[in-house]
Amino acid sequence: MASQILAVATGRTAMAARRQAVSLTEVAASRIRQLLEQRQRSYLKLGVKARGCNGLSYTLNYADDKGKFDELVEDKGVKILIDPKALMHVIGTKMDFVDDKLRSEFIFINPNSKGQCGCGESFMTTGSTGATKNSNS
Repeated sequence: MASQILAVATGRTAMAARRQAVSLTEVAASRIRQLLEQRQRSYLKLGVKARGCNGLSYTLNYADDKGKFDELVEDKGVKILIDPKALMHVIGTKMDFVDDKLRSEFIFINPNSKGQCGCGESFMTTGSTGATKNSNS
């Protein structure tokens, strides 16, 4: 009996302590909501792709279904899927949206980023440095 109570309590603590992989600002959530409604899609999918001078670049695509290994993040009323290959590179990232006279784009504040190129299009994480060097050889 005591072990069952401990198991339930431990499970609740683990669920409560788990943080979302990605968080959104209100501005980003509003823009994502608008884009999903315009395209009549269920999800925005965040991924990373090997490219750019620092190794990785963010990708955003629309999705209708959650893949088997996709991480689902629900924040401020919108649903984002994270590609399983991108998860280790984006954990803890805050996604924002900027719309001014010079640009209209999503911005990623990524605590895992160990470097960025000058234009901000690509980034590097500790886990991506070896893979990037090997793929460019």
